[in-house]
Amino acid sequence: MPDPDSSPAPPLIPPQFLFRYSFAVQYVARMPRQGKSLLGLPASCAFPNLAALDGPAARAPAGALRLAWNAAGLGVAVEVQGKSQPPRCLPDDPAGSDGLQVWFDTRNTQSIHRASRFCCHFCLLPHGGQGHPAPVVVQRPIARAREEAPADSAGLIRIRAESTARGYLLEAWFPAEALHGFDPEANPRLGFYYALNESELGPQYLSVNSEFPFATDPSLWSTLELTKPRAAGRSP
Repeated sequence: MPDPDSSPAPPLIPPQFLFRYSFAVQYVARMPRQGKSLLGLPASCAFPNLAALDGPAARAPAGALRLAWNAAGLGVAVEVQGKSQPPRCLPDDPAGSDGLQVWFDTRNTQSIHRASRFCCHFCLLPHGGQGHPAPVVVQRPIARAREEAPADSAGLIRIRAESTARGYLLEAWFPAEALHGFDPEANPRLGFYYALNESELGPQYLSVNSEFPFATDPSLWSTLELTKPRAAGRSP
């Protein structure tokens, strides 16, 4: 007889791998903001968490993402909660540090397995390591890319971090100039992937985990649908 206390074996193929995902991204006119808040995104900009597809084995998400866009660029925010330790950030290893990694493809070419010049990868860190409390954004090359994206975009990105009682809030504004090929009118669909590194709470991924080569293979990314406002003057 099977052991009633034994846990079911994990599936050979994770449920997140079985589908292609498309997410609507809300238009927010007033970005970036001046003053304390860089984005101040409303709850309606919340990004879905696909971990629930794991069923009873699903872990509570380490962070909650929000995304929004306008003609000038794209805003991304993540709030991490439930921590008892400060985030671990290593200036010499941004991809291995606590923080949010994001990948964009401004042409959303879902059929390619090697990145084009329209694909880019950024690491967003809540601080720059010991003695460097300011948040940091680092652009990383994508391994095996067929073409290299412009590598000087990190300096154009605005980033803000705020410590909270049990974690941190991280906001980043990607102006159109930082996302090579960003053109919401001609190309309102973007390829997108994220990985939230969290040494204390555990990692969080948009869909498939690190057993899959999402860092180098754009065909594993999802789609952002840049939805247009219904009428001028009615956006948040």
